[in-house]
Amino acid sequence: MSTFDNPFDPDRNLRARCVCGQHQSAAEHERATALACEPVESEEKRYEGVVASAVMRAMFPQDVARRAFLKSVGASTALAALSQFFPLQTATEVFAQAGAPEKKDLKVGFIPITCATPIIMAAPMGFYSKHGLNVEVVKTAGWAVIRDKTINKEYDAAHMLAPMPIAISLGLGANAIPFAVPAIENINGQGITLAMKHKDKRDPKDWKGMKFAIPFDYSMHNYLLRYYLAEHGIDPDTDVQLRSVPPPEMVANLRADNIDGFLAPDNICQRAIYDGVGFMHILSKEIWDGHPCCSFAASREFITTAPNSFAALTRAIVDATAYASKAENRKQIAEAIAPANYINAPVTVLEQVLTGTYADGLGGVKTDAKRVDFDPFPWQSFAVWMLTQMKRWGQIKGDVDYKAVAEQVYLATDTKKLMTEMGLSPPATAYKSFAVMGKTFDPAKPEDYVASFKIKKAS
Repeated sequence: MSTFDNPFDPDRNLRARCVCGQHQSAAEHERATALACEPVESEEKRYEGVVASAVMRAMFPQDVARRAFLKSVGASTALAALSQFFPLQTATEVFAQAGAPEKKDLKVGFIPITCATPIIMAAPMGFYSKHGLNVEVVKTAGWAVIRDKTINKEYDAAHMLAPMPIAISLGLGANAIPFAVPAIENINGQGITLAMKHKDKRDPKDWKGMKFAIPFDYSMHNYLLRYYLAEHGIDPDTDVQLRSVPPPEMVANLRADNIDGFLAPDNICQRAIYDGVGFMHILSKEIWDGHPCCSFAASREFITTAPNSFAALTRAIVDATAYASKAENRKQIAEAIAPANYINAPVTVLEQVLTGTYADGLGGVKTDAKRVDFDPFPWQSFAVWMLTQMKRWGQIKGDVDYKAVAEQVYLATDTKKLMTEMGLSPPATAYKSFAVMGKTFDPAKPEDYVASFKIKKAS
């Protein structure tokens, strides 16, 4: 279940529909929180609204009581009464000074795939500017380049594969530099695509000797493909070849017969189908429904030196993710992220990914509304699972303090606080169990999980 699918609130609409940008409808705008209901004309007005609303919520924690009070006395009277007991102007000035971004002009790197949807769309659709930032999203060739440019401070923050900040923090593949993840970019949204010549070879047991592309060694794609192969009795280190290939180059390599297939972001899968060179073998959702893929990440140095800029960036990403989580917004988003400076793909391809109605490359049309979804909460149990796979496949040697690493890199507590301030409903805990190909993962017993696999890298 998505963070945005509140099981106790069937009418929740995360995209505001009133002129002030704070309510679900014009009717609610008129009858509800009138204290902060003027269109935001300036940063000062925005801060005034935030402070007044916070004080009002503190005084009336129950919406019913607050609305009844406002309806009986009116917004102006309520504001005047509030001002007598609380120094709103002084508080607003302090809040504005404390919350102003230290740096408004920022660069955020991204790989041109649908996994980066919230990061990309936040530029053309105004989410960064809404939160007081001027962000340049920079299209980047590959994951190693993303890593290096972020480490070298050419980028202030970046779109990263969900395991990358863990790997960077542990010094795997590069010098150890503390990184953190305040938001997951997407869940699900990948697939295993095979070349058309393999359309009759659907049993993975028949894949010995085949060559597969993955985007990066420290990726969910690598771990999911390895998991899938191993569950079918194929050792990914000895029975097949796995190659790291930048996602934008995968379709060309499939066409040139350099690879037999790949586990990649859905827009890459769908482009192979669109070009007639591949078919969808299986969605990653069918391996692990609800798995994370990409993340929004930044160095601890950036977070420490520019905490307000980092907070504003995170709010913009979470805000965009909330919008992307709604099915009715997906076609509009596909148009926004299709241009050459973003994903550079036909709108039709992106719509098939984002709406979940797609051609499978074998003559069929399938529908799965959750083929890709968007939920920003950085579950620390996700990080623990990734660490178990790093250990399983020999990327990490020796003992691992799973919990400590997960909590240092995945900022669940901070994100929970921020989401609550934004009126969203984050989970009560940062850990949860889930199933991968029917096998339950308990984040409290990671070593038992690693030991349970028959196929793994020899110690």
